[in-house]
Amino acid sequence: MLGIVGHFIDQYHHNGHQGPIGREAYTEVIAAITTFFSLIWLLPFTFNFLHYPLDFLFSVAWFAAFGALVNWIQKVNCGGAFEWGGLASGTYCGRWKAAEAFSFISACLWLASALLGIHVFHNLRARSTAATDGVYVPTLTSARERSEVD
Repeated sequence: MLGIVGHFIDQYHHNGHQGPIGREAYTEVIAAITTFFSLIWLLPFTFNFLHYPLDFLFSVAWFAAFGALVNWIQKVNCGGAFEWGGLASGTYCGRWKAAEAFSFISACLWLASALLGIHVFHNLRARSTAATDGVYVPTLTSARERSEVD
């Protein structure tokens, strides 16, 4: 997405300022932010499943980018939103549809990551709660109280 939308922004400056620069800039910023966070979250730590609220937020941002791209493609008569034929043609419509397709796919993958994070987080929390049921877990206060009694 960074490359495809970056190409549109480059063409905007070379072709007499034609095109939806606001939509392109929004999509480019979302692509940069999510790429940055996805690279950080590649590091394998358990806390990676705790960022599911951000995954959900990124999914919503990608769906908004998809909506902005779909809205523009309908104005330039390149076909329907899910008519993704001719993606490899190299034409304006083909490149725009590729950006549209990748934004939709990205939104779905971020949503899947958020749902997986919710599932793992709540399962770990339920498991840790179940593991401590009926078991005495000493606290700092109870340890002090025991040392005073001894």
